[in-house]
Amino acid sequence: MTIRVAIRHKTVYEFDRPVNISPHVLRLRPAPHSRTPTRGYTLKVHPEKHFINWQQDPFGNYQARLVFPDKATRLEFDVEVISEMTAYNPFDFFVEDYAKRFPFEYDTQTKRELEPYLECTESGALFADWLAAVPKRSMPIIDFLVLINQRLERDIEYTLRFEPGVQTPEKTLSLAKGSCRDSAWLLVQLLRHLGLASRFVSGYLVQLTADQPSLDGPSGPAEDFTDLHAWTEVYLPGAGWVGLDPTSGLFANESHIPLACTPDPISAAPITGATDKCEVTFSYQNTVDRILEDPRVTKPYTEEQWRDIFALGQKVDSEFVSNDVRLTMGGEPTFVSIDDMDSAQWNTEALGEEKLKLAKDLLLRLRDRFAPQGLLHYGQGKWYPGEEIPRWALGCFWRKDGESLWQRQELLAQINHDYGFDVASAREFASALADKLGLLAEYVQPAFEDALYYVWKEQSLPTEIDPYEADINDGLERMRLARVLSQGLDTATGFVIPLAWNYSKQGWMSSRWELRAGRVILIPGDSPMGLRLPLDALPPPTD
Repeated sequence: MTIRVAIRHKTVYEFDRPVNISPHVLRLRPAPHSRTPTRGYTLKVHPEKHFINWQQDPFGNYQARLVFPDKATRLEFDVEVISEMTAYNPFDFFVEDYAKRFPFEYDTQTKRELEPYLECTESGALFADWLAAVPKRSMPIIDFLVLINQRLERDIEYTLRFEPGVQTPEKTLSLAKGSCRDSAWLLVQLLRHLGLASRFVSGYLVQLTADQPSLDGPSGPAEDFTDLHAWTEVYLPGAGWVGLDPTSGLFANESHIPLACTPDPISAAPITGATDKCEVTFSYQNTVDRILEDPRVTKPYTEEQWRDIFALGQKVDSEFVSNDVRLTMGGEPTFVSIDDMDSAQWNTEALGEEKLKLAKDLLLRLRDRFAPQGLLHYGQGKWYPGEEIPRWALGCFWRKDGESLWQRQELLAQINHDYGFDVASAREFASALADKLGLLAEYVQPAFEDALYYVWKEQSLPTEIDPYEADINDGLERMRLARVLSQGLDTATGFVIPLAWNYSKQGWMSSRWELRAGRVILIPGDSPMGLRLPLDALPPPTD
C-alpha cells in the first residue's frame, strides 16, 4: 500500500544590509537512482530575479546553479518533493558470485571505475584499533555489512551538531558521538580501508508514525517527521550501490531519499555559495504532510469514509433505476481435466487433443441440466494475439419461459465428426435451400480460396519441401497450404446465398454479389467459410 507525502524544505538567509550574492549550487533534488518514486518536484527561489541552470555533477547528481544579478537582503530556497512511500525490501538484490563473501577483490575494470570511492584519506590510532577488531574471516557479504553497520551504531552516539563541516573519523571515535554526517563519513572510510568502495550520501529522511503501536520494541516517531540526513552507500558487484545508515544500524529503505552521492562530503553539501561580508540570520523548516493514503490492514477506511462510499453507491443505484439500466453479472470459470491436469493443453496452450471433446461433453451436461430444449451452437470465439487461429466458442441458448428452441437433438452435428459430405453435397444442399426459399438457382454462388495468396506461399517454400504434403509437426500454415493445393485452387470450397427479408412481400430475397474478382474469393484462413467472406469488398448498398 502507498502513502504519498509532500516534503517541504525551506531555507532562509536574512542579511543586515544589501549584499552581492555569488553563484549558488543547490543539491536538493532527488538523485536519479533513488528507489523512492518522486511524483513531483518544485523549487522556488528568492530573489525572484535570478538565472537557474539545471545540470548534473561528475557523479550524476542533479544540481541547480543559480546566478543573482542584483544585491538583496534576503535569500530563500523553498523546495517541495512529492514522493510515494512504497515499502520495498532493502535486501532485494543479487550479488555477483565472486563478491558473495567478504573479503573479495573487485575485477580490474570495476576497480578502475571505482577509484575515487576507494581513496583512503583518514587514519589515527583509534581508527586503526577499530579496524583491527573487524573479523577477517570469510563470511557472507550481507552479514558482514550488517555486522559493521550495527557495531558502528552501538559505538557512536547520535547527536545534533550545528557546526559546519564533518568531523574526522578519529575525532568521532574519540568523542564516541557525532552527527549523522560524522557517522556516515566514518563508515565510508572504514569500508574503504576494508577494500569496499563507498560514498557519502546527503538526502532526506522521512519517518512516518506507525498505524499501530509496536508489540515489542520501540514504535517509532510520535508524529510524522523529515529532515536532512546523511548515510553511506557501498558498491556491491551485481547489486550496485547499497545504502547503510550507521545512525540506526539499518540498511537504507524507502524513508531514505538521496539528494547527492559523492566520494567526499564537501561535494554533497545541500547548498554552497557565498555573499559579501554581513550579519546573517539563518532559519530553516522541514515538514512532511500525507496527501494520499490507500486503505490498508493497519489503517482501513474510517466510518466517515464508509458513509461517503455508501452514499455514492446509493446515488449510482438511483441513477440506474431512473434510467432503466439493468445490471447482470458474467463469469469466466476455468476448467481443467481431472485426469490430465499437468499437460500443456490445460496450462499454456489454447488447444489440445482432448480439450474440445471434453468441452463438448461439459456443454451437453450443462444443457441437460439447465436447458434440455435449448439450442447448441458451435462457433468461433476470441482470437488472441500470437495465436494462429481463433479459439472456438460453444454456446447453449434457451428461453426463460421454457419454450423449446430445438427439439430434434439428433440433427445437430457433432464437433470434428466426418459425415462423408463433400463440396458436391454442399452444392446440392445450397440449391435445395434456395428452391425451398423461393430463390433463383443463380443466387447460389461458389466461393473459392485465394489462388494468388496460396501460389505466393507455395513459391516461398524451400525447393526441397513438397507443398502438397504436410504432417502435424509442420504448423498450421503448412498444413493449410497442403490442404488447399491438394483440393485444387479452382475448386469451390463451398457455396454462399446472400439473404435479406422482404418485409413488403413477407418472404426472402437475394441477389448476386458483384465483386471486382468476378467471383467470391475467401479470406485465407482455417475458420468456417462464413467467417471468411470478403464483406469489405462488396459495393455499398443502394436503396
